[in-house]
Amino acid sequence: MKLSMTLNYSGDPRAAGDDAADLERAGIDVGWVAELYSFDAVSILGYLAAKTETMELGSAILPIYSRTPTLTAMTAAGLDAVSDGRFILGLGASGPQVIEGWHGLPYDKPIGRQKEIIEICRKVWAREVVTHDGDSYQLPLPPDQGTGLGKPLKLINHPKRADIPIYIASLGPKNVEITAEMADGWIPVFFHPDKADQVWGEDLAKGAANRDPSLPPMSIVAGGTVAICDEEQATKIRDAGRFMAALYVGGMGAKGKNFYNNIFRKYGYEEEAEKIQDLYLAGKKEEAMAAVPQDFLDATAMVGDEGFVRERIEAYQTAGVTHLSIQPAGADRLGLIEKLKGWIS
Repeated sequence: MKLSMTLNYSGDPRAAGDDAADLERAGIDVGWVAELYSFDAVSILGYLAAKTETMELGSAILPIYSRTPTLTAMTAAGLDAVSDGRFILGLGASGPQVIEGWHGLPYDKPIGRQKEIIEICRKVWAREVVTHDGDSYQLPLPPDQGTGLGKPLKLINHPKRADIPIYIASLGPKNVEITAEMADGWIPVFFHPDKADQVWGEDLAKGAANRDPSLPPMSIVAGGTVAICDEEQATKIRDAGRFMAALYVGGMGAKGKNFYNNIFRKYGYEEEAEKIQDLYLAGKKEEAMAAVPQDFLDATAMVGDEGFVRERIEAYQTAGVTHLSIQPAGADRLGLIEKLKGWIS
């Protein structure tokens, strides 16, 4: 099991570079940079490549709509080159709020687009002459859609690796199935280690049955807050997770169109999911936070005495997690990372 961590994407990137170097020395194996409506992740990842030496650097995630498939492949190849083969291409559909609100693009065919992008990226990195005839992307562009002057091309540079890892952030049944079939790794959110199999087990198995045997076993990135502390402090830290849970389960999408709310329902929290959403959309955010199930907070946060923290880490490992994604809490963040690294090693 590797240790991974989301790096600060909303502050000063130069400070993030110094921080990443410290985290690398403490034992973080993979640093992830998000891209929302913030600084672009690519600029920060390129800077971090120069500030680190061994840490893998991943995008978590680059939205599939905001770049063409070939630009995504070019970008990944460039980041892999400047990091000397340490880049992980994390992709995801994001959500209609960001794609249509920030980028001004229609949020359509997310599963099909994702599949086509994976196919095109791997052609680019193999330095094939790229042609593609899909529902969402046609390369070259058909003559009746442009000038008719487009021609098949291949990447000029020789990539550091032709098999740059592709990790997909997916939640829905078909998208998870495609992830298990085609991707190198999976980045789920709100992953409950004790209940994940009942939500995604069948979809993962379907995808794995069609997986190309030349691909490595699929990695899984999941985790949560970590702290070693007494029960009083642990309760406060776990309760801090209510804000994000209520925001996503309650506010990230309209009724019937909230992926995160659907996941909570599948975990068995049907009444709670309904209540959280109703309260949040009514502007009652504090009450929505209070409705987040305590069982979920306790199971997903690795917060408590050493025995409890070890037990929760083992639960994630048993659930198939290969990259434990952590959010260290407490004054001695680097010391905690060093301790965790010792445990999982």
